[in-house]
Amino acid sequence: MSHRFWRQFHVILPILFGAGVYAFGLLYFIIPNKLMEGGVTGITILLNYAFGISPSLSTLIINIPLFLIGLKMLGRRQMIYTGVGIAALTFFLWLFERMIDIGWIIPFQTQHDYILAVLYAGVTLGIGLGIVFRFGGTTGGSDIIATILNRAFGWSIGQIMLALDIIIIGGSLFFISKELVLYTLVTVFIATKIIDFIQEGAYSGKAFTIISDHAAEIAEIIMKEMDRGVTLIPAIGAYSKQAKEVAYCVVSRQEIRRVHNIVKSVDPRAFVVINEVNDVHGEGFREELHH
Repeated sequence: MSHRFWRQFHVILPILFGAGVYAFGLLYFIIPNKLMEGGVTGITILLNYAFGISPSLSTLIINIPLFLIGLKMLGRRQMIYTGVGIAALTFFLWLFERMIDIGWIIPFQTQHDYILAVLYAGVTLGIGLGIVFRFGGTTGGSDIIATILNRAFGWSIGQIMLALDIIIIGGSLFFISKELVLYTLVTVFIATKIIDFIQEGAYSGKAFTIISDHAAEIAEIIMKEMDRGVTLIPAIGAYSKQAKEVAYCVVSRQEIRRVHNIVKSVDPRAFVVINEVNDVHGEGFREELHH
C-alpha cells in the first residue's frame, strides 16, 4: 500500500476513535441525565427529549444536507474529514443505541449526584471532540454552518458557534429544568477546557525572551548545562539606541527555575519575559504529528 494511504489512515483512525468516545459520552452520560449539548448535536438531543427520535437518525438527517451544502461551497478537500467525522458519529450513536437497547450497556443515570455525571460527561465529550479536532476532523453540524456564514458574510466563526450554542441550549429550557441547563453549562465548560488541552497539546512549556548585555554568555550556559537550544536575536534599544542581543529559548515547566537562576547569576539586571507555549515540537521535545 502507498505511503499516502497509510498517512490518511493514521489521521482517519483517531477521528473514528474520537467520534466513538464522543458518541459514548452523549448516550452514557448526557441523555440519561437530561443534560444538553451545544451545536447541531444539541438539536438532536432536543428532538430526542421532545419526540423520542433516535439521535443517530436525527444526526444523519440534519448533517446530510449541511454536508452537501458545505461540499459545494467549501470544496471537497476541506470537507473530507468532516464527512468521516459525521459518518463515524452516526455509526457509533447507532451502535451504542443498539447496545443499550439489548442491555449490553447500562447508561449512568442519577437523581441526586449530578456533579458526578457532569464531570464525566464533560471529560468524555472533551476527549472525543478534542481528538477529532486535533486530527483535522469535525462532527459536522454547527462547524459547517459557521464556516459557510463566515465565508458568506465575514462573521466570526467563534461568535457564530457561540450564538448557535446559546440559542440551542436556551431552547432546551422548554424541555428540561433550569437546574439541568446550569449543569449543562458546567459540562460545556469542562469539555471546552479538555478540547483546548488536547488541541494545544500536553507537551507545553515556557518561552524565555532575555534582553541583556550578556545574552551570549547566558545562552552559552543554558546550552551547556541544560542542553537546550537558544536563538540570539540582534536588537536595538529604542531609548538608548544601543545594540543588544536578545536570547530566546523554550524550556519545559520543570526547567523554569533553572533558567531563572542562570540569568540571575550572569546578569541580575536582565529583562526577562516569560510566555506560555503550547504544543511544542522539535528536538528536545516531541516529534510533530504529520497529517
